[in-house]
Amino acid sequence: MTPPLLEPPPLSIGDHVALIAPSGAFDRAAFLRGVARLEALGYRCRYDEGIFERVGYCAGDDARRADEVERALADPEVRWLVAARGGFGATRLLPRLSVDAVRRAGKGLVGFSDVTALHALWARAGVASVHGTMVAKLDALPPDALARWAGALAGASPAPFTQLTPLVHGHAEGPLRGGNLAVLAALAGTPYAPPLDDAVLFLEDVGERPYRVDRMLTTLRQAGWFARLRGVVFGAFTEAPAGPDGVETRDVLREHAEALGLPAACDAPVGHVNDNRELWLGRRVTLDATSGTLRWLPVP
Repeated sequence: MTPPLLEPPPLSIGDHVALIAPSGAFDRAAFLRGVARLEALGYRCRYDEGIFERVGYCAGDDARRADEVERALADPEVRWLVAARGGFGATRLLPRLSVDAVRRAGKGLVGFSDVTALHALWARAGVASVHGTMVAKLDALPPDALARWAGALAGASPAPFTQLTPLVHGHAEGPLRGGNLAVLAALAGTPYAPPLDDAVLFLEDVGERPYRVDRMLTTLRQAGWFARLRGVVFGAFTEAPAGPDGVETRDVLREHAEALGLPAACDAPVGHVNDNRELWLGRRVTLDATSGTLRWLPVP
């Protein structure tokens, strides 16, 4: 049973943030430009040289990356963990990381893509987290988007999404879960999947052809994920051209949504896009899949 939702502390000027690289190796220069943006916002960044290690496609071996997360959770001065980038590797850390440690620390987490694996861990611990841009991409954000990002870490819920495309009409309410489809499909059938009872599930992905999106959604359906949900919101599915058969990703999303019969909408401005809007995962939302609106409910 998932414990009551714990809100991480709002991030303020002068607070310490731990920069973590739980997934892929990254460009050092882009990372340092992101650090400069964080420092310009008034945050104090903590990281060490180990974050720049490379072992294959990961930012160091599993032990280094897991230890980095554990140290950030245990550091009494750190209030939030900010991921460097996605890629692959976070799922490999889950057996090494403790749900109890995440719950005791009660700290914020921001990231997306492969960091979905850590969002699932935070969800199992009952701690809210932010699906949003990571350090190595912060330098690309225009000032208004960076201010919005910082506002999310300060505790503000996102403005409502009012231009979703309805797929199956209806209304749903529940805690928002989810993230990257490929990562979540990889967690199906493992003890590391997020709690989904009475939730609204968000999904996005990049570089996945329509038949692969179909395969992963089929996996989640056959694993019983959708039977426990209240509704589904699809974000951006970028770099996913139609195949020679002419089937597009939107066709796949619509087919699955209609088969599920749950309130569902697509085109949330979230994912591997230039203006990647923030999501507060764990907080309760209302989805109006008739008017195409997603709203966050007030935090108790």
